[in-house]
Amino acid sequence: MKVLVIRFSSIGDVTQALCIPSHIRSRYPHAEIHFLTKNIFSELMNTNPFITKTWTIKSGDSLLKMVSLLNQEKFDYVYDAHNNLRSNLFYFLVRARHKLQKPMERFKRFLLLRFKINKFEMPFSGQRDLLKPLVKWDIPFSLPSGPQIFLKAETLHSAQDILNQNNISGLFVAVAPSAAHLFKRWPVDKWKELFTLSPDIQFVVLAGPTDHFTQEFNLFPNVKNLTGKTSLLESAAIIQLADKVVSNDTGLLHFSEQLDKKTIALMGAAPFGFPSKPRTVIIKKDLPCWPCSKHGQGPCVNSEFHRCMNDITATEVKQKLEQL
Repeated sequence: MKVLVIRFSSIGDVTQALCIPSHIRSRYPHAEIHFLTKNIFSELMNTNPFITKTWTIKSGDSLLKMVSLLNQEKFDYVYDAHNNLRSNLFYFLVRARHKLQKPMERFKRFLLLRFKINKFEMPFSGQRDLLKPLVKWDIPFSLPSGPQIFLKAETLHSAQDILNQNNISGLFVAVAPSAAHLFKRWPVDKWKELFTLSPDIQFVVLAGPTDHFTQEFNLFPNVKNLTGKTSLLESAAIIQLADKVVSNDTGLLHFSEQLDKKTIALMGAAPFGFPSKPRTVIIKKDLPCWPCSKHGQGPCVNSEFHRCMNDITATEVKQKLEQL
């Protein structure tokens, strides 16, 4: 049995899609599973024991040439776990006896985003939505237990070196205060309040080189700021080494979940791709304006700007953190 799984972006969605190979193997232990994704995500796939081969594309690559290469593999099954224009091209042109696409539920999305009428199964779960279609291949639905990200020893050693170089030792809580869109971000002042309320907790900030707002956290003695100092995999490794994680709705949230860490997820304006694991505590405010947009890009329509995130208090997060 030879299977091709397709998912190109985003980092959070690709990370959630890492549950697919192990789920297929749970039903078909000898399946040969190939994964087609963007080249920037290949590192996540290359160490996964459930993935036989990773295929990657980058901007400017010939998609038809890749189709030709994939057809030489003679796949039995193709699962388009993305269902956009590019993935559709591969779905239709790569030959296989059995094909499956992740449903987009566009009418349900329209009702939810435009009229706040929810016809989706609750609670929202990104991994559930990726795995349920596989029932058609006689793969019973269940959420995979245990980690779905697998890191090399040298990556963990590199992460430990970074911690040592920044005088980070003992237990710490990793925090991911950034996100692709404003309305997925817990306000900076809320993070600062959390740090103030928790002087006995050592926090380690993980963010990208353009997240300059995290410089405000340098004033706190219990905060170590690694903004811009780690690669994608090193960030994952530091999450692996952390005691707990607090994160906005961003790729590092899904890293934490797929590493099976105790996690607090601060969920804002976006409705889809919620965490799925029992070790993840979701904090979300139920507001009549929610959701305002598909990806958290806004605009905010509440009379109190950014209320979905502002209503999450630092005291609430601190209490949940202590209970984890």
